[in-house]
Amino acid sequence: MEPTLPTATVDRRTVASLFSRLRTGKGQSNPRPLYAELRALGDIFPSPWGGHLVTSYALCDEVMRSRTWRVPDTEWRAGQANAARWNTPASLQTAKSLPMLNPPHHTKVRHSAGSMFDRAKLAEIEISIAKNVEKVLDVFEGELLKGPADFTSLVAEELPVRAIGEWLNLPSGDYSVLRSLTNDQTLSQEFFPSPSQLARADAAARGLQEYFTALVRERRARPGDDPVSSWIATWDTLEPDREKADAEAHSMAVFVIVAALETTEHLLSGMVRLLLEHPEQLERLRTHPEYIPHVVDETLRYDPAIHAISRTAPHDITLGGALVREGEMVQLMVGAAQHDPRQYENPEDFDVRRKPPHFGFGSGIHYCLGAPLARLEGSLLLASILRRLPRLRISEPPAWEPRVSFRRLNHLMVTPA
Repeated sequence: MEPTLPTATVDRRTVASLFSRLRTGKGQSNPRPLYAELRALGDIFPSPWGGHLVTSYALCDEVMRSRTWRVPDTEWRAGQANAARWNTPASLQTAKSLPMLNPPHHTKVRHSAGSMFDRAKLAEIEISIAKNVEKVLDVFEGELLKGPADFTSLVAEELPVRAIGEWLNLPSGDYSVLRSLTNDQTLSQEFFPSPSQLARADAAARGLQEYFTALVRERRARPGDDPVSSWIATWDTLEPDREKADAEAHSMAVFVIVAALETTEHLLSGMVRLLLEHPEQLERLRTHPEYIPHVVDETLRYDPAIHAISRTAPHDITLGGALVREGEMVQLMVGAAQHDPRQYENPEDFDVRRKPPHFGFGSGIHYCLGAPLARLEGSLLLASILRRLPRLRISEPPAWEPRVSFRRLNHLMVTPA
């Protein structure tokens, strides 16, 4: 099929209405029909709030793989007319994290992180994660004996914080507050955050700032065999100013906790929800457990944690026939692009046999450092669920938070079938 040409006559109110509908409970439970409406407007077209929206897989892939396009870093945010929106505490905290850095700073910071999850480290971590999978499922099974139980809170939110908390050597008593802070902090990355959402995000940013400032101070005074101590030691060799070195270690720690929790929580709850909503695929998986790794990728295609990714033009540039001016933002609607029928056969089908390309872990220089850990958590959890809980069903409609760019499933109530 030929690419859809940019549509100069796209009605702003039509686009704004689509996004308003995406934020509703109905839109969150199934955004795919709305994404089809977005794709029908064109591969790239002007956004009602400035810049452009990109809906095709090919154009999203082109931008994300490019070393030319930039992310909206601190400098970009400071230069915006609505700088107050972009310079809130939560927004600035996000801007300091690895995904929001441009070369050459990005190159230096990414190199400083080292190989977080190479094969040797994953082998060590796997033992711990496997034990935690059984522990959280023990609790979950216990709750199922009493009636419907919330898979999101008991399993999907619990496993990632245990995995990353133990890796960072954090006190287990801090896990619940870290879960709450990271969930609220991502609200700043929404398209249209309400004043109350921004207030929650800023309060969370301050909480994370205080927590990890104290942690870096503690690890500097008493270094151990943990990633934070390692980042401090690495930055001491790269940055003579100790305060700046500590700030870099702090930013890395905040980034890791936010990225590892919110996105992996959605992956875990998402793959279980989709399997229970598609029982024929669940039965196929029981017969072919070798498809378990495919389920992780198909979940990240079908319903990734992040449905919109921002990039900015480094200079006047033509994308898909549309002129994007220097500094203008394009919103890559990857949630829509991953259902592009020009890229996928039968894109609306959730198929455990499919091993699809997707943007669930990003792409290009911003490919997710934690992808191997998320894959491991998803595969180990799913294998154990198939063994221990062969028959489950969703007991009530899932409850979603009203978001667009950063998906969040608040509750997934299930019961034995």
